[in-house]
Amino acid sequence: MIRAVVPEDRARLLSILVKTGVFTSREIDVAMELIDIVLKNHPQKDYEIECLVDGNGLPLGYICHGPSPMTQGTFDLYWIAVDPGSQGTGVGSRLVDFLEKALRQKEGRMILADTSTVPQYEKTRRFYLRQGFEEVARIRDYYSPGNDRVTFCKRISR
Repeated sequence: MIRAVVPEDRARLLSILVKTGVFTSREIDVAMELIDIVLKNHPQKDYEIECLVDGNGLPLGYICHGPSPMTQGTFDLYWIAVDPGSQGTGVGSRLVDFLEKALRQKEGRMILADTSTVPQYEKTRRFYLRQGFEEVARIRDYYSPGNDRVTFCKRISR
């Protein structure tokens, strides 16, 4: 089942982010900041978070997204993380499929996702390509020397 994040998910989502072994402590801080914004500021419209949960209601993964400011139908995928024990089982794919369906209802046209070129993000880049995203931009040395920013785009079919 996929459902909106609830306060009881916070500790589990933090655990997932840490256990992936991919995110730096700074990145985890930013991810948690977005989770806290969603949990504490219900009227905000910048971010949404959904969790794919097991039969006991425990998150196996989550996706954070929101509308790109000053665009028509463009949305940013800010975070997607899956518990290492559930990686490779379709959790991430189901979250992306859920997002696409939800955005179709909002007349979404495309999803953008940025990532890094450091080696620990190789699986992430391959994941986006398998999900039908294409690399549309690359800014050399964006995050740091030798660490490019790569933007992926997935057009949403009607």
